[in-house]
Order: sequence, then structure tokens, then C-alpha cells
Amino acid sequence: MENNFENLTIGVFAREAGVNVETIRFYQRKGLLLEPDKPYGSIRRYGETDVTRVRFVKSAQRLGFSLDEIFELLRLQDGTHCEEASRLAEHKLRDVREKQADLARMEATLCDLVCACHATKGNVFCPLIESLQGEKALGAACVGQSTGALT
Repeated sequence: MENNFENLTIGVFAREAGVNVETIRFYQRKGLLLEPDKPYGSIRRYGETDVTRVRFVKSAQRLGFSLDEIFELLRLQDGTHCEEASRLAEHKLRDVREKQADLARMEATLCDLVCACHATKGNVFCPLIESLQGEKALGAACVGQSTGALT
């Protein structure tokens, strides 16, 4: 049976948008999605524009945009605010790059700690625990080993 995309119940709407019903209700509470009128004695109906909007929200979330940022993008959606949308995307790109740098630092530190643990077998102390307690700085126990040594 083919769906009439202008007369969807919330369950069918959620399925078409690839989310669950609670996600629809959550987006409505957050102001990302309007709640259609409920005709007396009937149920609310949703349309193709609602499906498109939820898919937009999910796509933006996959790119790391917060719900507040997505709300702003939706405000700019008419196509006449490309420069503002670009600024939001540039800001998000900077955030992603900063997170990547942080993750790279974390990876290098963890690699050093794991190498230090392996290099001190049989010792009474644990280099990982000591480092996390701030008692001992990491030495060069892993000189010459890459961060991919654990793969």
C-alpha cells in the first residue's frame, strides 16, 4: 500500500522519517518540528514536508550539530542566508578539528602509558596509575613506537 505523504499518522510519519515516535514528540517539544492541529474527534496528520524536516535534523545531527545549532540552521533554511549558514558550518568544522586534535593527544598519551606498562613488567608500581595520580611524568619508554602499535 502506497503512503499518502500528506496524510500520515505519527507512527507512519516516524517510520518514513527513519525515527521513532518519541523522537517526533521530542523534536516537537524542542521546537524543531511543529505539532499539527488535531481536528475534533480525529488524530493529527503529518505530511512530506514534516518527513523532510526530520530527515534534515537527523542529517545535521550526524554532522555533529547540536539541536540549538540545528534550530538556527532551520531558521536559515529559506536559501537566502547562505553566508550565515556557512559561518555556522565553519564554526562546526573548527570544533571538529579541535576534537580531532584532542583525540590525537589522548591517543598518543594512552599509547605511551600502555607502552610504559609493558616495559615495566614485574615492577611493584603501575605507570598508568601513577601517571593518572600525577605522581610521575611519562618517560620515553616507547621511543620509536608509533601510535598504531596497538592495532
